[in-house]
Amino acid sequence: MNVIILGAGIGGLTAALALHAAGIRCRVFEANPVIKPLGVGINILPHSVRELAELGLLQALDREGIRTAELVYATKRGEVVWREERGMNAGYRWPQFSIHRGYLQMLLYDAVCERLGADAVVTDHAAVDVTQTASGATVRFESRALQQRHPAHASPTADVVIAADGIHSAIRKKYYPDEGPPVWSKRILWRGTTVMEPFLTGASMAVAGYAWKKWVCYPIKRLADDKLLTNWIAELTLGTTDLKNAEDWNRLGKLEDFMPDFEKWDFDWMHVARIIRESGEVFEYPMSDRNPVPTWNFGRVTLLGDAAHGCTRLDQTARRKRSWMPANWPMSWPRSPALLRPWGHMKRIGSPQPPRSWNSIAKKARTACCDWLKNEPPTGLRTSKKLCLWRSGWRYKLAAGFDRDTLNNRASMTVSQF
Repeated sequence: MNVIILGAGIGGLTAALALHAAGIRCRVFEANPVIKPLGVGINILPHSVRELAELGLLQALDREGIRTAELVYATKRGEVVWREERGMNAGYRWPQFSIHRGYLQMLLYDAVCERLGADAVVTDHAAVDVTQTASGATVRFESRALQQRHPAHASPTADVVIAADGIHSAIRKKYYPDEGPPVWSKRILWRGTTVMEPFLTGASMAVAGYAWKKWVCYPIKRLADDKLLTNWIAELTLGTTDLKNAEDWNRLGKLEDFMPDFEKWDFDWMHVARIIRESGEVFEYPMSDRNPVPTWNFGRVTLLGDAAHGCTRLDQTARRKRSWMPANWPMSWPRSPALLRPWGHMKRIGSPQPPRSWNSIAKKARTACCDWLKNEPPTGLRTSKKLCLWRSGWRYKLAAGFDRDTLNNRASMTVSQF
């Protein structure tokens, strides 16, 4: 069997490593002429870490990221009202990591080149079309550097095509031509990284504020002199839908657009305004996603990552789906190309269709947490609210498949382990 993967992002590269471990030949085609470590911080939850660890990447994750110790919710004044241990501190067999997205992508890229060969990732090949026959699927590419189509004789054919080509996926557009652009949520994130002293445990993820004005901060790499490279997010909900290029996640932001809302947010354990001002570049991320679709599978072609289920940038489940799902595809693939079932493993855990409820459950849990923090007194949440908060988090974990007992006790889904 031979597989073509479109896109050398987190999902595409993880899929390549999983297929290689299962003995399935594959090659990755990336649209950009050069692969660069772009982005800022992300979280990798224990169910994703398990799959990456079983692909032999735990040591690399420890080298590039930080094991998250706790999640803390605070009011806009900085009073801590809820703490929850995370990862192995919470009894999981695998840690939770906070890491720079670009560093994660590059460690996956290095692993692919080392295991599959230096020619396993082909750059400057943007997929523009895919066609299928009874014997295989053929992809047409164009060069972004030359701004022209690659010749037809250079169009490769494979048994299966995995389209991990992002939220602007040309392959998704082929199968859903009337879908339109991504949907903006009226929420904007301003994001950056700052070199700073540790706060709280030194491995804490802090969330402060409420649903329409929120601050998120967590360290993503240890540096010299006990300093930490720390990721921060300032989020606002706007009252207008008038935003150009809502799905542009990589444009530079302006301090004056959000700083007035956070200027006075200085806590005794964290100086929010100082962190923002001492940051390097600030990026503006409109929170956009895609509406659910009936299927991600089209014969010999399947969608992965943002091409399948574009998620807002604060959805940790998105990170999980990009690494957990591709890592487990090979287990469910029969060797007969005509019988490929990339979502076979989902049927075995009781979800025969691509799950539509994860984002809504995550959104409800986050909204409940943040709204309660708006006017909470310094004494913290009442017991009844703490119980509801715990229950919301548990339902989210259960729906997304990473409640502790389920994850710790289920059998491995990885075909070949290191």
